[in-house]
Amino acid sequence: MNRNKLIALALSVVLILGIGAVFVIRDTATPTPPPIVEPDVSKPDPKPDPKPDPEPEVNPLNLVVLTGPSGVGAAKLMADNDAGITEIPYDVSVVSTNEEVVAQLTSGETDIAAIATNVASNLYTKTDGDIQMLAVSTLGVLYVLEKGDSVESIGDLRGKTIWTVGQGANPEFILNYLLEENDLVPGEDVTIQFMTAQEVSAKMMSSEEGVCMLPVPASTALMMKDDSIREVVSISEEWDALNSAPLPMGCIVARTEFIEENPEAIEAFMIDYEVSIDYMNDEETLTEAAQLVADYGITPNAKIAESAIPKCNLAFITENDMRLSIQQYFEILFAADPKSIGGSIPYDDFYYFK
Repeated sequence: MNRNKLIALALSVVLILGIGAVFVIRDTATPTPPPIVEPDVSKPDPKPDPKPDPEPEVNPLNLVVLTGPSGVGAAKLMADNDAGITEIPYDVSVVSTNEEVVAQLTSGETDIAAIATNVASNLYTKTDGDIQMLAVSTLGVLYVLEKGDSVESIGDLRGKTIWTVGQGANPEFILNYLLEENDLVPGEDVTIQFMTAQEVSAKMMSSEEGVCMLPVPASTALMMKDDSIREVVSISEEWDALNSAPLPMGCIVARTEFIEENPEAIEAFMIDYEVSIDYMNDEETLTEAAQLVADYGITPNAKIAESAIPKCNLAFITENDMRLSIQQYFEILFAADPKSIGGSIPYDDFYYFK
């Protein structure tokens, strides 16, 4: 073998050994592990916001008002209640007689009610103080109407028949008192026939002449239906001519047990009812107020309500002013007929004070 072939063979052996070493190194080398990422414990995982506790459910306060002035006074409260903006929710009923109100109060079906002031006194006596008066809500609302031209004063009722409402309630006793103060004997000099407001209106419209006594808004509605019927005597003016005390005819009462167990609800109601009275008395909102009265069926339409509201003598008289005005009024009724207020004048616990 010549020298050149030996050199070539030696170079081939060296090349083969070098390549093998490379493969050995690559096969035995330790692989580099991936970098370890430490968790960031400086900020805890955010937790979802806790859900707010649900508002406690408030049972609606049961309120009953009468058709007529007490219903008129509560019209804004009823509208605000439907809109959900009163201090507390209400379940409001509108009824036509004091007897319905008394039945709901004595059964516990209602919590607060509008009622005639003398009926409130009777109920206080019969239930041994189970109701309290919260506020005087209406003053004089009675008017004598005539279809004819022979009556201008209470004295002119001699020898006549008068159709009216409210037997056993304020209208009967107020009328009797005024007749007697004018030297007229009820049942002898003047015949009194008691009916519903609807019956009185029907009698007046179907008769060629007649005399009646009605509260607003019934009196207003009647005169608008029959323009031959006119207003001849304001009972409030007749009363004021004889007495320094006002004529508190309507009031708001509540069951004593409910008052004691729910003082916050009572205070919330007082706020809502005063707001309602203020709104209904405001001349600037008379048109809107009249529409509410019609919407809740208290009058047949807004036109009647707009004429009647200014004559409703709506009021919100509370605490000592309420007590003084009612006591003076009850003293007059008691002197005329003790049975008119239940046989006795109520004690001071009849009146609600904060």
